[in-house]
Amino acid sequence: MSVWSAQVDQHFARVLSGFADVPVVQAMRYATTGGKRLRAFLVREGARVCGGDAVRAIWPACAIEALHAYSLVHDDLPCMDDDDLRRGQPTVHVKWDDATAVLCGDALQTLAFELVSNPNCHDNPLVRSTLALSLARASGATGMVYGQALDIEAEKAATPLTLEQITELQNGKTGALITWSATVGATLAQADAKPLQTYGDALGLAFQIADDILDVTGDAATLGKAAQKDADAGKATFVSLLGLEGAKRRAETLVESALDALTVYGEDADNLRATARFVIQRRS
Repeated sequence: MSVWSAQVDQHFARVLSGFADVPVVQAMRYATTGGKRLRAFLVREGARVCGGDAVRAIWPACAIEALHAYSLVHDDLPCMDDDDLRRGQPTVHVKWDDATAVLCGDALQTLAFELVSNPNCHDNPLVRSTLALSLARASGATGMVYGQALDIEAEKAATPLTLEQITELQNGKTGALITWSATVGATLAQADAKPLQTYGDALGLAFQIADDILDVTGDAATLGKAAQKDADAGKATFVSLLGLEGAKRRAETLVESALDALTVYGEDADNLRATARFVIQRRS
């Protein structure tokens, strides 16, 4: 994953080098630096196992990282989660200001669609338009934004969410973009996306459960962001509803489902299998 992360960094550098060196672009560079690059890696590996062009997959890989970065920049704003720390560094609104953070997020979101629409992403314009359409659905009011809206409403709810409601929330807020990342390779190769969709759906939910566990067991120095925020806010999570051990078992079951979905790819999917295991073993 580290080699691919370096390639993502290099591609972002090339793309953003054509932009004016103004605060909003500086913030864009800052916001797209670091992180696990999980979503980008899923794009590349999905393309590889489906027989697509893993080199040109850098375009949608950077697109999903740009969109993910935008979501984090906006999520950290005072009007949302009001976080001061992200990836061990000051958040964008702290390092610059609220207005720059809003514009930075806006620009990163539009950059994502510019990247998947670039002719270098794929020769077939129908494939490029399919990527843009599916990314819009995964990131908007039927996907990530929908999940975030449910999360905000949950903070004001008179009673904690049920397990079913939390699952719906997280399938949008976290899962939609992870599933998109996992299935992009099939879109690029014009192959059957069903196995990778099943994998991505299970992986996305396992990822969020692992986040809930880390929020309880981790610390800010290790996580690179504030810990114990959910408990302090009185929010219902997979851990609060299932207990710590129950949440761990649920995450493990989801990972097994993700691994089962990869059977059709044989040994070619070993990197995706390792990624699924990493998701629930990580410490940040």
